[in-house]
Amino acid sequence: MKALDGVRILDFTHVQSGPTCTQLLAWFGADVIKVERPGVGDATRKQLVDVPGADSLYFTMLNHNKRSITLNTKTKEGKEVLERLVKSCDVLVENFAPGALDRMGFGWERIQELNPRMIMASVKGFGPGKYEDCKVYENVAQCAGGSASTTGFLDGPPVVTGAQIGDSGTGLHLALGIVAALFQREKSGRGQKVLAPMQDGVLNLCRVKLRDQQRLAAGPLKEYSQYGEGIPFGEATPRAGNDSGGGQPGRILKCKGWESDPNAYTYFITQAAAWEKVCDVIGEPEWKTKPGYATPPERLDKLNEIFERIEQWTMTKTKFEVMDICNPLDIPVGPILSMKEIMEDEGLQATGTIVKVDHPERGAYYTVGCPIKMSDSPVEVERSPLLGEHTEEILRDVLGYTEEELQAVAGSGAIGDLPRAAE
Repeated sequence: MKALDGVRILDFTHVQSGPTCTQLLAWFGADVIKVERPGVGDATRKQLVDVPGADSLYFTMLNHNKRSITLNTKTKEGKEVLERLVKSCDVLVENFAPGALDRMGFGWERIQELNPRMIMASVKGFGPGKYEDCKVYENVAQCAGGSASTTGFLDGPPVVTGAQIGDSGTGLHLALGIVAALFQREKSGRGQKVLAPMQDGVLNLCRVKLRDQQRLAAGPLKEYSQYGEGIPFGEATPRAGNDSGGGQPGRILKCKGWESDPNAYTYFITQAAAWEKVCDVIGEPEWKTKPGYATPPERLDKLNEIFERIEQWTMTKTKFEVMDICNPLDIPVGPILSMKEIMEDEGLQATGTIVKVDHPERGAYYTVGCPIKMSDSPVEVERSPLLGEHTEEILRDVLGYTEEELQAVAGSGAIGDLPRAAE
């Protein structure tokens, strides 16, 4: 048995934020029915295509373990199918533009009429307020949620992160909200609305920067490099380059081979508890007791010098040699791993974090598996569905359509052409 066996999700999501959420629920055992437009489907099926005639990796890597039904909800027959789906499902998840479900005739009030136990979960760009009707995409969310203004170097422009904290991050937040709502429904018997604004999700992931914003009122942020360099602080949390956000000085440093390898770097933290071991490793044992170096406060105005010296040492070692030497000494370091290195990592493949999946159109590809491991709810990553692949199956087995009813709805154009099942 899997954690969410018996839970049925009506998936009206597309692109990344919503599909991230519903894929996670599918991995936990929910039956996720993805509703797509006949002949078109999720826009990402044909975005960033690398194999002609096949669904893109953009789509396949966000829609594992789901079933696909094609449905034209603008037709009378399509609306009837959707009503039956709403009555048969536990959760409706959507990331349409604001007001789209209402225009379809399936706003919250109508959903409650059809199924009072339904949980309606939504991703929106902003929560209620002056921006609630605005469309938001990944980088917009990072900018509005405080990530961009606090990312990058002090003398450069704001920078967005490669991690999709706006889309995928919000999808993860929404999944937690859905599971909590399902738990509450066991006690209350009622469904409810669950909202995860992207701005809110990004801000939640940037909470340490909001922490620092308030600390500014008490004086400069001493763990930021600019303090030791004598650069004044402004009114807002500044960009801090690669400084550690936890108060321990840290930098990204060059390693052996950096001239030709853009990822030959390591992250190195001069944690106070490991300072004496750092001094020994880099060949500066006198720094352990030398005035101006012995204690963390004394070192704040010398961090550039200290990390330059550490980098002289790391440049003589590969990033993995740095890790092999420092970790046994409890000196916190970490190699800058490229996506190629991560994809080929045998350990990550063994734990199911990196998974190889076969697909009938594109062949085998690598994807990210479930990031959460549960001892009693194992995850088997199954390929993403072809467009409308399960339409007939869902109409028959979930909604109870007879052969005559199925042919009638197919003839109406509400579900498009019934596809041949993939082999």
